[in-house]
Amino acid sequence: MKPMKRSILIYGLALGLILMLLKAIEYRYLVRGFSIDVYMGIMAIGFTALGIWIARQMRNNENHSLGTVMPDPESIEALGLSERELDVLKLIAKGCSNQEIADQLYISIHTVKTHSSNLYSKLDVKRRTQAVTRAKELGLVH
Repeated sequence: MKPMKRSILIYGLALGLILMLLKAIEYRYLVRGFSIDVYMGIMAIGFTALGIWIARQMRNNENHSLGTVMPDPESIEALGLSERELDVLKLIAKGCSNQEIADQLYISIHTVKTHSSNLYSKLDVKRRTQAVTRAKELGLVH
């Protein structure tokens, strides 16, 4: 079982157990003292806090996994890619538009188009999708 699916299953089971515990407490001790709105509020706060915690864990795992994959230096050297062309290629692989690439790299759209054109030539492709496929084959992006 994949780690993420296992984590989700564990969190789901934990939430189920917590819900059962709250129901047991409700029936034994608190039924007479509080209204249902208080219980709903407690549950909402608990689920919200757990959701925030899970999202942070998932984001941290994603950031760590993205940071560990390095492009193949031999392929970069063989193709003669510049560092900036590689940056553009990574953003193309993420699905960014020319405008988004320009904004993220603080360059003009014309410069993005020039880098893209150079990439297509060096990778011997004609389209973005072909460039991404070829770059994955060469180990330049993941």
